[in-house]
Amino acid sequence: MNEAAAPTTALGRSMVFAAAGASLRKLDPRVQVRNPVMFVVEVGAVVTTVAWLVQLFGGAPLGGGDEPAWFSFTVAFWLWLTVVFGNVAEALAEGRGKAQADSLRSARTEAVAHLLDGTELPASELKPGDVVVVEAGEGIPGDGTVIEGIASVDESAITGESAPVIRESGGDRSAVTGGTRVLSDRIVVEITQEPGASFLDRMIALVEGAARRKTPNEIALNILLAGLTLIFLAVVVTLRPFAEFADTDASIVTLVALLVALIPTTIGALLSAIGIAGMDRLVRRNVLALSGRAVEASGDIDVLLLDKTGTITLGNRQAAAFLPLRGVPEQELADAAQLASLTDETPEGRSIVVLAKEQHGIRERELAAPHATFVPFTAETRMSGVDIGGRRLRKGAGDAVRAWVEAEGGRAPAELDARLEEVSREGGTPLAVARDSQMLGVVHLKDVVKEGMRERFDQLRSMGIRTVMVTGDNRLTAAKIAAEAGVDDFLAEATPEAKLGLIRDQQAEGRLVAMTGDGTNDAPALAQADVGVAMNTGTQAAREAGNMVDLDSNPTKLIEIVEVGKQLLITRGALTTFSIANDVAKYFAILPAIFAATYALGAGGDMGDSFTSGPLDKLNLMNLGTPESAIISAIIFNALVIPMLVPLALRGVRYRPIGAAAMLRRNLLIYGLGGLVAPFLGIKLIDLVVHGVFGA
Repeated sequence: MNEAAAPTTALGRSMVFAAAGASLRKLDPRVQVRNPVMFVVEVGAVVTTVAWLVQLFGGAPLGGGDEPAWFSFTVAFWLWLTVVFGNVAEALAEGRGKAQADSLRSARTEAVAHLLDGTELPASELKPGDVVVVEAGEGIPGDGTVIEGIASVDESAITGESAPVIRESGGDRSAVTGGTRVLSDRIVVEITQEPGASFLDRMIALVEGAARRKTPNEIALNILLAGLTLIFLAVVVTLRPFAEFADTDASIVTLVALLVALIPTTIGALLSAIGIAGMDRLVRRNVLALSGRAVEASGDIDVLLLDKTGTITLGNRQAAAFLPLRGVPEQELADAAQLASLTDETPEGRSIVVLAKEQHGIRERELAAPHATFVPFTAETRMSGVDIGGRRLRKGAGDAVRAWVEAEGGRAPAELDARLEEVSREGGTPLAVARDSQMLGVVHLKDVVKEGMRERFDQLRSMGIRTVMVTGDNRLTAAKIAAEAGVDDFLAEATPEAKLGLIRDQQAEGRLVAMTGDGTNDAPALAQADVGVAMNTGTQAAREAGNMVDLDSNPTKLIEIVEVGKQLLITRGALTTFSIANDVAKYFAILPAIFAATYALGAGGDMGDSFTSGPLDKLNLMNLGTPESAIISAIIFNALVIPMLVPLALRGVRYRPIGAAAMLRRNLLIYGLGGLVAPFLGIKLIDLVVHGVFGA
């Protein structure tokens, strides 16, 4: 976890106090109406409060009945707490985002931009197309692309990583973010952001919740909850004329209590918090989701497209073996290959030096050795080497070294072709090594699959996700790496058109596709994918095309994003299951109490009568004391269960990479059965206190 995210990972005292204050402000009906379930609870709280006030000043209970004033007050009090607890859940989720936004806002200062023509301009007035110069020690005034120079940039204020990064023109590391600082050298940046719409501004707005929109599934669930609320409202309203027809009492307070117990208040109170917390979990992983839809879609992904280089493999080919030709000792080949690689600062060259030392104990020689002339690699010669002690050593592409040997008067043996083909067939890259006019052998370079990748792909497979490796390598090399890594399929010799076509084909079959990318050539595929994760170090085109941006520019983060998305969906499903299940227990507590007066022995039974006064005793499965204590106990439990589930809503249900059927069984067992058992125990314990201690 990065430093920037640390303040948001715990619920500090100040955050809880701030959430409590925010929850009271959210009692505004104009705010509450956006959540139909909790709005109905708030209306019920208002009605029961009015009923209590009427009784307090000597009036009769609204709608008839004989409930005492303390009963109406208790119901009203706990209904208000139910609404407040629901608001606290949402406010806590928003508070974690605000804490993250505060740390980001500290990085946003009003900077002065130095335009290329020598004039100065406030950063807030920059327009797309403006060209600015940023020297060492200066802040980058806005989002843009480096068009000249190379520099070390401090992005810790945004990513939380203390190590500086390199930004340079003409490559996939050309994008810079406003609010970061140049540590060394000088770069010329072309501004790409609109005024007031920088990457940092969008991120602050997002994590504060201002830019969050409900996802389609969340909207659908809200509609379902609203529909259930309307149905139960209609049911409760019909009970009033039914009670009058039966010549019995059913007060407004009692009917409101029944309504609140019937509607799914638990998930209604937590639904918004679950969505906000899911976005927050991504932010704490340094991923900016440009829409809630993208976060949710990541949990439904069927196909994962992963770039080979840097994602599945380490990104740099490593020397794996020395393959000498007949008559050449392996140590002699290793010694020559190491000498020819001493000034080769590429990862491949350094790996040859290390392999020679590890396998044959050959130590690195001093670069300033007497009479040593080093030959650097060029695109034209495609080889490098050294002239030392009367020997001329060369290392490079097979055909290039062969031509050099023949120019020196030598001849490459037929065995060389077999060695080169053997390495290529195994998915590696062969480098030929020669000394003067003699060919010594081949160095086998291979892409090294990252440790643990096969296990991660096994986890994805168990989640029902099909993995596809995308690479520009030929089919032979791609097949070898794919088999070693354990992916389900691969796309070799991938072009932008081929990537786009693959995504469209998968989507045409009804699958959701996710992929990562960082270059301009990835932009079409990122835009087409259901979840497109662009690297922050990538080009502006890639960042604009994707619907997520990874600030750490770690391609393997896509796997974590999928896990966060699935955790969001699982949490929402688990708590919905729990909410509906615990409603069943509340029915057994409150329904017998509601009808006890109607079906008591003798007309006009009193609320204070025991359940044993009528035939509804058979429905009193929890053996609750009186109808009054049953109603109060159910309402209290209904309120208390919300704050008890807030930590789970914010943290998320633990995700395990198991199949959908197994996940359903697990959720039904834990949250379905738990939702049934917990209310029976909780309501009974509360009833013992209310009835036994207070005599209700």
